[in-house]
Amino acid sequence: MQRSLVLASGLLAGTILGAPAWAQDSQDPVERGKYLVTMGDCAACHTAPGGKYLAGNYALNMPFGVIMTPNLTPDKETGLGDYSYEDFDKSFRQGYSKHVGYLYPAFPFGWFTKVTDEDTKAIWAYLQSIPAVNEKRQESQIPFPFSVRTALVTWRTAFFTDERFKPDPNASAEVNRGAYLVESLGHCAMCHNENKLVGNSSLAGRFGGGVIDGWYAPNITPNGHQGIGAWTDEQVVTYLKTGTAPGDRPGVAAGPMRQTIMESLSKVKEEDLKAMVAYLRTVPAKETYKAKDLAAFDTKDAPGASTYLTYCSSCHQPNGKGIEGAVPALAGNTSVMSEGPETVLRVIYGGLAAQSGYAPMVAIGQQMTDVEVKNVTDYVRNSWGNKAPVVTGEKASDARAATKTMLAGTAPCAEIEQDKLKAAFEKVGIQDSLTGLKQQDFVPTLVRVVPQIKAEPTGASDDDIVNGLTTAFCKAAHDDPQYANPSWPAVIGSFANVAYSQVKHPEKQAANVPAAIPSATMPAK
Repeated sequence: MQRSLVLASGLLAGTILGAPAWAQDSQDPVERGKYLVTMGDCAACHTAPGGKYLAGNYALNMPFGVIMTPNLTPDKETGLGDYSYEDFDKSFRQGYSKHVGYLYPAFPFGWFTKVTDEDTKAIWAYLQSIPAVNEKRQESQIPFPFSVRTALVTWRTAFFTDERFKPDPNASAEVNRGAYLVESLGHCAMCHNENKLVGNSSLAGRFGGGVIDGWYAPNITPNGHQGIGAWTDEQVVTYLKTGTAPGDRPGVAAGPMRQTIMESLSKVKEEDLKAMVAYLRTVPAKETYKAKDLAAFDTKDAPGASTYLTYCSSCHQPNGKGIEGAVPALAGNTSVMSEGPETVLRVIYGGLAAQSGYAPMVAIGQQMTDVEVKNVTDYVRNSWGNKAPVVTGEKASDARAATKTMLAGTAPCAEIEQDKLKAAFEKVGIQDSLTGLKQQDFVPTLVRVVPQIKAEPTGASDDDIVNGLTTAFCKAAHDDPQYANPSWPAVIGSFANVAYSQVKHPEKQAANVPAAIPSATMPAK
């Protein structure tokens, strides 16, 4: 599952022609269940920010209201402690809870119904083994008439079928394994189907891409332009493991997909990722928009061209090819060319943390008007050979309102999750070093402290160190009056990029690295 509606494709270990998943790896049902829960990314929806593992109370934003997720720990009062296996099975695979009745399809039981008995029992065994947490489920905010759960009978009648996975006798063992992974607990279609509320039916615009919680989950059919048809198997597998693809497939995973990769897909065995890809290759290619209907934007006087040159070209380059190993290309980027512009808009407004070796991206949209953001989005989606529909309606302003990130200054400072890295920061005195820091002192301060951090046995990646330093700076400087002008997103974005330059390229002067210091008036991203 995923934060804010179950996003992208969490993974479940599969079966080959119906054999129990992972029986060859572990006969211990608890261990196997732990793997399955991790692969299903269940913690994303059932662990609140700063909350206890699987204790629920994560707010799922649905079109009809906010659903607070339940506690999955074995607490007898507030969790699953009073459930039998039969009770769990009825909730998990049939969408009916002993406590609240029919479940909303925000919980993907329309896919979980295909999970095998053996795997469901293993998941149950693991959930019963974790520490019990007494945390009462908070009230959901669902207005009438959607709050009447008995009305869900109509939806179930139209779209839900209680059934287990059936392998295709004409497909290979690998394709059947991949089908099980994708179509059951993986619930990839939960995000990548065009219509998110019609379960696993063929009416859902299958794998053709669609909006999910303000982001766009792209087309993952074998379509050569809008889907993964032009990607090699290696590129798709590497993307699923790391969030980036090798070779000529530019771009990085952002938003919910990034979280799914970090928490789930990066931990999946390579043979299972290959099986998923093999299955996706068999799905009929889908064209989600017609190229002939697109407007031409790749001219020097096109709307958005001047905005791109002012705010974006110093990093992404005038030709959209980025900087190898530091800034992803926009030209040829299939995520940029998805039918919906939501992901591009959210990244422009919200920025990106350092990931997969790439530099952080400044939340530069916070310094633009919505019209500028709309125009530059249309420009990058339709230049250098890119083709995609233009932004319509209020999508730009809606994306601004929905974007809540630390880099944009619209969300609280993040937390450093790696305990060893946090301890190293405390030992080196990072917080004191960054308190009251002036912009002209970013470089000398980081030149001094970064080697000290890297000398500590933290096991942290360069990305972790960059993002940790950015978080520490946010906590030390967010309310510092000296940063009231220029805007806070420009300041924290500048710091993040200087940190990236010093962590990744300490042999160079940070101020001379292209992605290093985006100014408030001529931002780099």
